[in-house]
Amino acid sequence: MQQQLPFKRTDRVGQQIKSILGDIVLKHISLNHIGFITFTSVDVSKDLRNAKVFYSILNPKIKIELIEHEMNKLRKAFRKYLGLQLNTKYTPELKFYIDDSHKFTKKIDKLFKEIDSKDK
Repeated sequence: MQQQLPFKRTDRVGQQIKSILGDIVLKHISLNHIGFITFTSVDVSKDLRNAKVFYSILNPKIKIELIEHEMNKLRKAFRKYLGLQLNTKYTPELKFYIDDSHKFTKKIDKLFKEIDSKDK
């Protein structure tokens, strides 16, 4: 019987990439012209060559539609610094996406509060 590790390798690499990206923002790449960016999750492909990076933004300084474009313009710089710290055979290609899950969470919370207030 094969014993499974607690996490898949792609999950572990994704967590490591998320941590490294946070360090890169602090030390090398300034995102102050966009707003306060927080990386929420990273999905890495099975071959570890591609990664989808999800982020949330507080106090955006430019339009939301332009933020994803601005983040993807910085992909090469992020990949350069990522390659210096990530110990894998290939440095994944990064693609940035806005994480909209907080909007859905707020909407669901609002619906639960409405249901709760109707019950009382």
